[in-house]
Amino acid sequence: MSEIQNDAVASVHYTGTFPEDGEVFDSSEGRDPLTFLVGHRNMIPGFEAEMLGAKVGERRTFTLEPARAYGEREEANVVTFPRAEFAEVEAEVPLEVGMTLVAGMEDGPRPFTITEVRDDEVVADFNHQLAGRSLTFAVEVVEVRDATEDELAHGHAHGPGGHHH
Repeated sequence: MSEIQNDAVASVHYTGTFPEDGEVFDSSEGRDPLTFLVGHRNMIPGFEAEMLGAKVGERRTFTLEPARAYGEREEANVVTFPRAEFAEVEAEVPLEVGMTLVAGMEDGPRPFTITEVRDDEVVADFNHQLAGRSLTFAVEVVEVRDATEDELAHGHAHGPGGHHH
């Protein structure tokens, strides 16, 4: 397989920046390339769409508006909890603004960021930290290959040597 398409496994090096100031928010520099199964919702939608058809060695730079990245910020995702619900956490570490924790929800684990710590309440923001932001990506395609039957069945790419969960 020579280009990125659905059901391919793509490996890319990337740098993500904020278009307004060029600040880097994430990069694969100095690490292994990012490897993902294309067309199985493992990546933000705009990233995959912009990379379709790219060939090994090709470089692409694109900017995604929030709707094609992590969505808009929603105030409904900012929730106030009684501070007593954090007693177990506070027994181990002090609660701080900016701290990221994970809540066990009915639909599985959901990360959130503490935005306020009051005497008797904690304000938690369940929006993705990059929600509401436009994102620019500079991407280089390192490898493209056919997905294995296992990868297609599991809905994600497996690392070198097989299955890694």
